[in-house]
Amino acid sequence: MTFHIITIFPNLFESYLSDSIMKRAIIRKDISVKFYNPRDFTKSKHNKVDDIPYGGGPGMVMMADPIIAAWKKARGVKRRAVAQVKGEKKNYKTVILSPGGKEFTTAYAKQSAKKYTDIIIICGRYEGIDARVKKFLGRQADEVSIGNYVLTGGELAAMVMIDSISRQIPGVLGNASSLEESRVSSHEVYTRPEVLEETGKKYRVPPVLLSGNHKLIDEWRKDR
Repeated sequence: MTFHIITIFPNLFESYLSDSIMKRAIIRKDISVKFYNPRDFTKSKHNKVDDIPYGGGPGMVMMADPIIAAWKKARGVKRRAVAQVKGEKKNYKTVILSPGGKEFTTAYAKQSAKKYTDIIIICGRYEGIDARVKKFLGRQADEVSIGNYVLTGGELAAMVMIDSISRQIPGVLGNASSLEESRVSSHEVYTRPEVLEETGKKYRVPPVLLSGNHKLIDEWRKDR
């Protein structure tokens, strides 16, 4: 799986992708992450990528031209014929991150990991992205939101999507049973010591988890 991230702040991803599971997945080439900065595609000598909104209002709007140019680069429009000659089979999906988009869920992540080889994620900033980007892309793109709240930009949301989709790819977690959503699991978990003593009070592990009776343990977890 290759993630193509269109963002004016690619450095925000460095610390997240350079550690833990994501780092190992990149080293093993289970996933790759590429960046496309709209500033590199602007026609402005000052690398301007935003402008005041038509109709007035506060803030700035990200311009369509640089984003579309970055998308074309990520999509490999000019190299498509070469890719076909080499026998490469790729299936692209574009995601425009937006507070008004469809909800991102584990089901969406599963489908994405199963169906696509390349996912292009467009990160908005400021007051948003010129709506003509969505009109240009049409059915090639989904507008997606990771929750009912507003972030400063789409970069954090893109990291959430990369994480959630990546863990659905075989090999990324190492052990397929680590997928909590594919087994009986609970948000309430315990480990050693069996008895934790703090400020004169003892906190014990629920006896059922020490019983060795996996049927009872699964039933307990379902109720949590």
